[in-house]
Amino acid sequence: MRAAELAGRDAGTQAFVTYADPPPEFSAGPLSGVAVGVKDIVRVDGMPTGGGSALPPEALAGPQATVVSRLLAAGAYVAGKTVTAEFAILAPGPTRNPHNPAHTPGGSSSGSAAAVAAGLVPLAVGTQTVGSMIRPAAYCGVVGFKPTFGRIPVDGVLPNAPSFDTLGLYAADVAGVAVAAGVVCDGWTDPGPPAPPVLGVPEGPYLEQASAEAREAFAGHVRALRDAGYEVRRVRVMADFEEVRRQLFTMNRYEAVRSHAPWFGKYGHLYREETVAVLREGEGITDAAYGAARAAREVFRERLAGAAHAAGVDVWVTPAATGPAPASLSTTGSSVMSLPWSHAGLPSVCLPAGRAGNGLPLGVQCVAGAGRDEALLAWSAGLAEVLRDL
Repeated sequence: MRAAELAGRDAGTQAFVTYADPPPEFSAGPLSGVAVGVKDIVRVDGMPTGGGSALPPEALAGPQATVVSRLLAAGAYVAGKTVTAEFAILAPGPTRNPHNPAHTPGGSSSGSAAAVAAGLVPLAVGTQTVGSMIRPAAYCGVVGFKPTFGRIPVDGVLPNAPSFDTLGLYAADVAGVAVAAGVVCDGWTDPGPPAPPVLGVPEGPYLEQASAEAREAFAGHVRALRDAGYEVRRVRVMADFEEVRRQLFTMNRYEAVRSHAPWFGKYGHLYREETVAVLREGEGITDAAYGAARAAREVFRERLAGAAHAAGVDVWVTPAATGPAPASLSTTGSSVMSLPWSHAGLPSVCLPAGRAGNGLPLGVQCVAGAGRDEALLAWSAGLAEVLRDL
């Protein structure tokens, strides 16, 4: 697809920031000739990186991200840079939901998810700090994969909160994500055909964050999985969910201020008000509060892993978002359904799972233990078969 053709097809969705013509020849490899959209906080040689901001691209320039180099070496080509919320934080970009342009595509990886959903590219790169991969996948009705924290190198990516920032992938199906994951993730191995997983439903205040409509739809998703032969166990976890939320945002805001130290002092007047508010909040967080939140996170990770082990759970299943995409372009929706799993650094996948009453997509989030990325995608292929026809 030529850049002009891509721009024409993208006019309604506004998923891309810049476009590139494909090279005359593609490298041989598992992704030979595959067009990829790359979130505009990920550096690509020869293309400006704007981070969804008004800052001059030369201020944000640097070496190409390893994830991009790995994709190119596997034969893919970068079709263009995709829209992101400003610096992958809160302020939304112009992208619209391909299923209904009056609704948000989610954020902050809005352009990447929407580009795949609209059929502009078969593969796209995004990032997740709290819920920026899984939520847009749910809103746009595509498969989104956030690997275990650290599984894909994040050099060449504009930082938000380095203790959480994780690169991820979008595709139309699990198979597409799995091929690309094998290219970009460190130490990827073939898990072989795994035994069916035991599924866990994390009951308690966390699950209650979803809307009544989302919980009702999720109950149907769980019934369908059980009817298909999966064992489902209900486990009460995260009774202190509000404290977990506080821990994450304490760390996130504190780190965001330090990530933007090279730019905010000089270009603060160009930042959008939503981003400024986040950074001002972070300025008020003490070193002691940050240290306490980090220590509490380690306890939370151990507790969550212990709960899964004690219950014999292989994969947690949850609503991927609090409901369908909101009817607004001034918000990217709530990240809360991804929050505890991002806090724990666990791999997660969003699988399309039917539609809400307004016709917009819904998704189921599947979360495995740390480092079990290969197994999670292998399991997800079977789970997706059950969920896609709902």
